[in-house]
Amino acid sequence: MEGLRIEQATMEDMPELTDLLRDLFNHEGDFVPDPVRQMRGLRLLLEQPNRGRIFVIKQNGLILGMINLLFTISTAEGGFVILLEDLIIKNDYRSHGLGSLLLEHALEYARKKDFKRITLLTDRLNADAHRFYKKHGFFESKMMPMRLVLCADAGTQAP
Repeated sequence: MEGLRIEQATMEDMPELTDLLRDLFNHEGDFVPDPVRQMRGLRLLLEQPNRGRIFVIKQNGLILGMINLLFTISTAEGGFVILLEDLIIKNDYRSHGLGSLLLEHALEYARKKDFKRITLLTDRLNADAHRFYKKHGFFESKMMPMRLVLCADAGTQAP
C-alpha cells in the first residue's frame, strides 16, 4: 500500500479513534463499546503523553488503524514497561500487514526508549490475535489476568 505513514495521534484524531475502539470492543468479550467513555479515555491519554502513546497508521490523511501503549513501572524489571492496550485496523484494511507495521513501530519505539517489557491481553477465544502476537515474539505468560471492577458503570461484563 502506497503513502502509508505512522505518526503520533492528536486530539483531532479522536473521532476516528473512537470509531476504531467501537469496532474493537464489539469483538471483545469483556468490554462494551461506549463512545463517551472511549473519548474520555483517549482524551486522558492524549492530554498526558507521559502516561503513554497512541500511534496511528494513515494513508492520504485517513486513519487505517491505531495502537495504544500505556506506560508504567515494574518492580520485577526495575524499570519502565508498557501495557499494549489496543491494536486495531479498520476491517477493510486487515490482512495487508498494517497491524504488523504498527506493532513493529511500537516495538522500535519501546526499544529506543529503553522500556523493559511489553504486556498485553487478548480475548481467550481470539486465535487469530494469539497467532499474530506470537509471530511477533510475544509468548503466553505463566501469570493469569484477574480484574476487579471498582465502578458500577465501568462497562465491563461479569464472567
